[in-house]
Amino acid sequence: MRTDSGQGTPEWSIQEIAKAAGTTSRTLRHYQTAGLLQPSRVGHNGYRYYDGACLLRLQRILLLRQLGLGLDEIRGVLQGRTDTIAALRTHLEVLLEERDRLDRRIASVRTTIGKSERGATLMPEEMFDGFDHTQYKDEVEQRWGKEAYARGDRWWRGLGEEGRRAWLQRSRALQADWIAAAGSDAGPDSADAQDLARRQFDWLAGANGGQEVSYAYFTGLGEMYVADPRFGANYGGDAGARFVRDAMRVYADRYLV
Repeated sequence: MRTDSGQGTPEWSIQEIAKAAGTTSRTLRHYQTAGLLQPSRVGHNGYRYYDGACLLRLQRILLLRQLGLGLDEIRGVLQGRTDTIAALRTHLEVLLEERDRLDRRIASVRTTIGKSERGATLMPEEMFDGFDHTQYKDEVEQRWGKEAYARGDRWWRGLGEEGRRAWLQRSRALQADWIAAAGSDAGPDSADAQDLARRQFDWLAGANGGQEVSYAYFTGLGEMYVADPRFGANYGGDAGARFVRDAMRVYADRYLV
């Protein structure tokens, strides 16, 4: 801690705040870029400092994140456009929709297992119930544009039944391996984690018929896995999503710059 010589106000460096809050300096910089948390002062050397008001704001941000709100929702609450209860009600609706989708996927897998054990005919509409990529249409269009969604939709439909089945199996295998790695002693920069990051890169590059995966796109997705619990659930929750994000960042810094 230090005191701003101009006003005598206690301030803390970004490293001190990150350590105290159990987060990272990168996350705090991301919050600044997202318009959630501005440092109280930036020194002539470019170092960021945070005063007591910043600490209170960060505390609120982290609380809302723990409740599952996304960064856009948190921004609305902090700017007074949305009260906390309204934001949580919206998030609850999303969670209920996600639970319904997961219930359908569970039922689909159970049907597949049961019919496979009995030697019965598997029907595509039963096997793929719950795997509805169109549910993210509005979100994809908002983030990356209508053409991005249209291109992805054409690619997905063009895979055919066998192609979609193979893609889903590959996705589930990759997610399972990420979860196992996150639960081990391996660090994000370990050989095992970096091999998974390479597979993640190849998996993303294979989508949409071979799209370009830039540094910003790759690391941005890693941040989204942490920021959005819907995606983080694919990697075992918040801790797993953070492991994936950090490993993807290491890979990007090594190979995508």
